[in-house]
Amino acid sequence: MSADADSVFRTVIQRRPGWQKALPWVVAVVLVGAAIAAGIIWSNTGKSSATPLTNQPALDVSKVPPTAKLAPGAESVVRRFIQTAVARKNLPEAYGLVTQALKQGQSLKSWNTGNIAVVPYPADAIKYAPMKIDFSYPNEAQIQVALLPKAGAKIKSQLFIMALVRRNGKWLVNAWVPKSSPMVPNGSSNNAGQ
Repeated sequence: MSADADSVFRTVIQRRPGWQKALPWVVAVVLVGAAIAAGIIWSNTGKSSATPLTNQPALDVSKVPPTAKLAPGAESVVRRFIQTAVARKNLPEAYGLVTQALKQGQSLKSWNTGNIAVVPYPADAIKYAPMKIDFSYPNEAQIQVALLPKAGAKIKSQLFIMALVRRNGKWLVNAWVPKSSPMVPNGSSNNAGQ
């Protein structure tokens, strides 16, 4: 009986042909492929995305508007901006002279702290502030402003680029950027052997 018991509990390993082992994988790949194909077919709207041909000439939007003399109102905004925002004096008035781009979402209360996106320069040290107009159009202008200090002032002259825009008939400062490259000290470790 022990011989029969051994034969009853002995596991017999049956070998299946290779195609039977691969059959579940093949079915899975076919089903995934069919699902992708069905998705592509049903997502096709049947509308063409081709650009229609026309005999009409293309609309030229690259034309530069005619130049215009810088308006006196713009010049006064430049002066008041330097006397207020740049000098950090009478900041409530300066708040009304700039666009939302320069305010950068600041409220008037936050603006009045003086921590604003305007590079400062002490107005008391300015001897001259000549301006050069880079361009001037009816609703926008760009000028360069040189802030030249008085003799003996302990500050260097600085050149700024200012962008002005006219909104609802009022000129506003849209940008105030220094036009200079940063100075590299002579004694820095980066250029010691040069």
